[in-house]
Amino acid sequence: MLGKTTSLEVRTPEGVTFHVPIASPVSRCLSLGIDWFCVLALIILISFILNAASTIFAAIPVIGDTFSDFGAGAMIVLQFVVTTFYGMICEWLLRGQTIGKRLMKLRVIDERGLNLTLKQVIIRNLFRNLDILPSMFYLLGGISCALTKRCQRLGDIAAGTLVVREVKVSQPAISDAVVGGENSFATLPHLEARLRQRTTPEEARIALDAVSRRDQLDSGDRLEVFSQIADYFREIAEFPDEITLGLSDEQYVRNVVDSLFRQATR
Repeated sequence: MLGKTTSLEVRTPEGVTFHVPIASPVSRCLSLGIDWFCVLALIILISFILNAASTIFAAIPVIGDTFSDFGAGAMIVLQFVVTTFYGMICEWLLRGQTIGKRLMKLRVIDERGLNLTLKQVIIRNLFRNLDILPSMFYLLGGISCALTKRCQRLGDIAAGTLVVREVKVSQPAISDAVVGGENSFATLPHLEARLRQRTTPEEARIALDAVSRRDQLDSGDRLEVFSQIADYFREIAEFPDEITLGLSDEQYVRNVVDSLFRQATR
């Protein structure tokens, strides 16, 4: 068995490095159990609706017999659709999470730390039909998780994905995040709200890491890092010139960090 890697190291183009803990097999199994329960609940609900409809139409001559045959066929098709597309739909709409993963604080990400694509979601879920062999015991998927350094099942290897554990980022001291007075962004709460809405947890962590590790960078790298991060946040949430004029790139990022993390304590 290969030595396990407990975290994924991601280095951004801005030169900021952060680590994401990889999900353990136990947490993944618990997540899978919850998802199986959800799939079963959906199938039971669909079966109940079809049976109820069949009872209603049974009293109608000809139509009742036709609907009975249709209902049996539809149930088989819908069972296939639910079991096949449950994971795809959830992971795409919930950005790498199913109901089970959300409850267990897990998320699927690209193994390079990039955004998860629809193609990756489809591939990893289609390969689940191979991972569950033999007979729904997940033997192949379990062996793959045990033998790979990053605990990847066959679907993860084919799609280039990882399942990671979400870690709650500790609240930074606001006095450390904002230097040189009040955060001018706080005067425009509607723009702060837009900033929070458009910023992913990973992007917030990058900004926070840049601020907390500023002293570890030399002056040239620090200027470049804060310039690129500030330019990115200027694009996703524009603040008016009257409150940004004169702000350095670093102070702009500090204001962003304050606006993002101050909300968490309210």
